[in-house]
Amino acid sequence: MIFINSSDDSFKSAFDELLGRGKMDMDHVSGIVQGIIDEIKSDKNAALKKHIERFDNWAPSTDAELKISTESMKAAYDELDPTLKDALHLAYDRIKAYHEKQLPKSWFDTEANGTILGQKVTPVDRAGLYIPGGKAAYPSSMLMNVIPAQVAGVEEIIVCTPTPDNEPNALLLAACHLCGVSEVFKVGGASAIAAMAYGTESIPKVDVITGPGNIFVATAKKMVFGEVQIDMIAGPSEIGVLADESANPHHLAIDLLSQAEHDEMASSILITPFKRIADETATQIEAWLKKLPREEIARKSIEERGAIIVTEDMDEAVRLMNEIAPEHLEIATANPFELLASIKHAGAIFLGHNTPEAIGDYVAGPNHTLPTGGTAKFYSPLGVENFMKKSSIISFSSQAINEIGEACALMANTEGLTAHEQSVRVRLK
Repeated sequence: MIFINSSDDSFKSAFDELLGRGKMDMDHVSGIVQGIIDEIKSDKNAALKKHIERFDNWAPSTDAELKISTESMKAAYDELDPTLKDALHLAYDRIKAYHEKQLPKSWFDTEANGTILGQKVTPVDRAGLYIPGGKAAYPSSMLMNVIPAQVAGVEEIIVCTPTPDNEPNALLLAACHLCGVSEVFKVGGASAIAAMAYGTESIPKVDVITGPGNIFVATAKKMVFGEVQIDMIAGPSEIGVLADESANPHHLAIDLLSQAEHDEMASSILITPFKRIADETATQIEAWLKKLPREEIARKSIEERGAIIVTEDMDEAVRLMNEIAPEHLEIATANPFELLASIKHAGAIFLGHNTPEAIGDYVAGPNHTLPTGGTAKFYSPLGVENFMKKSSIISFSSQAINEIGEACALMANTEGLTAHEQSVRVRLK
C-alpha cells in the first residue's frame, strides 16, 4: 500500500491520486449500457430474459419465472437459524427507529394579512430498489433500502436483485419476508435499472431508484436520471481512519480491511500524526490478511488503493481527510467528539475506539448506503427524504394581494411578461 509522509516532496502527486480514487471510467461501458437500456425500452421482458441468460447463466422460459414467490421468501425466513433470525430482527428494529426520526414534516405559516405559506411533504407512489447479488449477496442492503421507503409511506416497493444460476440467496429472501416485500424480481445489472426506469410487462415503472451496484449499474442510473429520481451514483466502498497515539493498530488494521474485502477497487486510508501507529498498523494489516477468506480481494485492494499518511499534527490530518471526504470515517482518538466539529465531509462518522465501521453496516441504525469517491461533499446518506418530495403551499387573501401585488406586477412588467403582470393587476383594487 502507499505509505507517505505529508512532508515528502512527492506528497502532492500521491495525494491527488487518492483524491481521484472514485473516478469511474463510465465512457468505456456507456455504449454497452445504452444498448441494454434501448433493448429494454423496445423489447421489455423479452430483452430481460435475454440479458439474464447472458449475464446470470440461466434462461427464464416464462414471465412468471422473473419474479420470486412470496412462498419462497417465507420458507427461507422460517428455516433461518434462530440466532440469525434474532439478529435480523434487531437490525430491522434499530434501522426503522433511526429512520423514523428523519421524517420531514409538512408545515403552514400564517401572516397577519391572511397569507398562508407552507410545505406539503408526500411520498413517491412507487420506489425501485436495486440490491446487489453478484460477488456477494447483501441482505443488509435490503433492510437499508426497504425500511426508509416504508417509513416514508411509499405504497408500492419494487425490488430487483440478480440471481446467478437462478439461485436466490436464502438470507436475502428471509429479509424480503421480514420487510413484507412482495414484488421481488430476479433481474440485475443495467437491465434492472432500465426495467424500473421505463417499465416492462412484469416490472412497473417507478418514480425513484435507489441502491448500490457495479459500474454498469452506476452508469445506468446516471443515464436514466431525469426519467426517474435516483439516490446517488455510488462507486467502490471506502474507509478513512483518523488515529492518534491511543489507537490500537490491531484494530485499525482489521477496520481498514473491512472495506478492502468488499472489492478490489475499494479504498482504505489511514491518516495519523504518529509514525509508530502507522508502522504497526501496516504490520498488522499483513498479519490479518493471511487470515481472511477473501484475502485475494482484500490484498489487491490494499496494495493498489490503500494508503497510510503520516502528518505533522492532527489538524493537518483532519484537513486532508476533509479533502478526501470518505464514505466511512472512523475517528479513533482518545477524545473523538473534540474533532467532530472539524469534520466537514464524510458519509458516516464513527466515533471512538469501540465503534468500528462494520457496526454501521448492520445494526447501528443509520443507513449504510453512502456517498463515495468524495461525493460526500455534496451527497447525503440514503434516507427517508429520498422517497419523498415537497410541494409549496401558497394562499393569498384579498388584503395580502393588494399589499404586495403591485411589486409582483412591476417585476413581471420589467421581465416583459405581460400576462403575468395582468393576472395580478386584475385582482388589485
